[in-house]
Amino acid sequence: MPTEPTPAVAPGLPVAEKLREVVRLPTVAGLPRDAPETAAFDALLGTLERLFPLVHARLGLTRIGEHGLLFRWAGSGGGRPVILMAHLDVVPADLSAPWTHPPFDAVVDAGAVWGRGTLDDKGAVVAILEAAETLLADGFTPTSDVWLSFGATEEVSGGDAPAAVDELRRRGVTPWFILDEGGAVAHESFPGVAAPIAVVGVSEKGVTSVELIAEGRGGHASTPARLGPTARIGRALARLDRSPMPAALSDTTVEMLRRMAPHARGPLARLLASAGAMRPVVARALIAAGPESAAMTRTTFALTTLAGAPALNVIASKATAGVNIRVAPGDTVAGAVRHIRRAIRDRHVRIRMLEENEPCPVSPLDDAFELLEATTAEVFPDAVTAPYVMLGATDARHFTRIADRVYRFTPFRMSKAQREAIHAYDERLGVADLADGVRWYRRLIESLPA
Repeated sequence: MPTEPTPAVAPGLPVAEKLREVVRLPTVAGLPRDAPETAAFDALLGTLERLFPLVHARLGLTRIGEHGLLFRWAGSGGGRPVILMAHLDVVPADLSAPWTHPPFDAVVDAGAVWGRGTLDDKGAVVAILEAAETLLADGFTPTSDVWLSFGATEEVSGGDAPAAVDELRRRGVTPWFILDEGGAVAHESFPGVAAPIAVVGVSEKGVTSVELIAEGRGGHASTPARLGPTARIGRALARLDRSPMPAALSDTTVEMLRRMAPHARGPLARLLASAGAMRPVVARALIAAGPESAAMTRTTFALTTLAGAPALNVIASKATAGVNIRVAPGDTVAGAVRHIRRAIRDRHVRIRMLEENEPCPVSPLDDAFELLEATTAEVFPDAVTAPYVMLGATDARHFTRIADRVYRFTPFRMSKAQREAIHAYDERLGVADLADGVRWYRRLIESLPA
């Protein structure tokens, strides 16, 4: 895998070629400091400077951490500052998975750039920088300060985003709104709704992790006792799996469904339109529709890691299980932990907190959201813009410390197969969709009010 910048490029290099150069650099998050692959981050910063020379020459740059970037594009005055975000790091690529093309080769095939990071999140990095680069080349100056924040530790919940927030606070920056990765112009996103839904995250669930621990005497497998540590953990997991949190429809989900209703057919259209008055019925319907829609209705528990005895003929003296919790707005971490305790009904199983994050505040659907909606309507006229609660975590959660309006949207068309490829295999971004994303960011910056 190449980690050195390629030779200088001719002016006017197509944006898809820029994305290919960036994807070829395997900036995998969380590797040891001395791993050879960490050189890819240094190479990436040099590549970005070469590909986007006007951004680097004309915008003020502050380095954040080892490889994070924070640009300030000074406005003409009078407007409220905004922050556009994306991240430079990627998750590892499982090379044993059936990739159509190697994950860091950035092959162009079937009208798309294939590779790790095309969707999450280097496509957004390149689209934001290309929008700024071309606007600078046109002699454009935004009405307000535009900050570009690119962290390099998002995939490992690292320190770049909190450090960028600290830097902005030190400078006294109070943003009008912040826009990070998140929803997309999602095709095939909701059964019975043909139109693509441009889902804009107005909040995100709180990511919390706990460990369940059971301990006992252990011993030889020839003399097992009832309810040893492994059995207790197994029973606790089975009980928790049968005891989900109560389902409910948030106001955000009701508004999302209301906006979808005119694009649905028959009884479904009526059901979506009346979601606010029929919340229990609609919540049950979402649960029945599958895990993705069910997760919109409640705090969830994912039973993930397991550990027990070191050998088949040994009774464990300690068994553990990891539970990843996604806390929905309206719930709390403390409430989720109380639910686990009630569900497992075993005082011999301890609960140890590993990571604790409350859900994010819900951003308003006011003039900032309306600007995102208007921009989307211009670039994607067939799409329906709707708010939603993000199920995953982003760097945006840290920025709620300095702004009341934190939105999560990546302006790319994505099929269901593409969305399923994020953090999996065959991640890819259409060349035309990347160009539309550049156009979307350009129009957003051009439309910032004075």
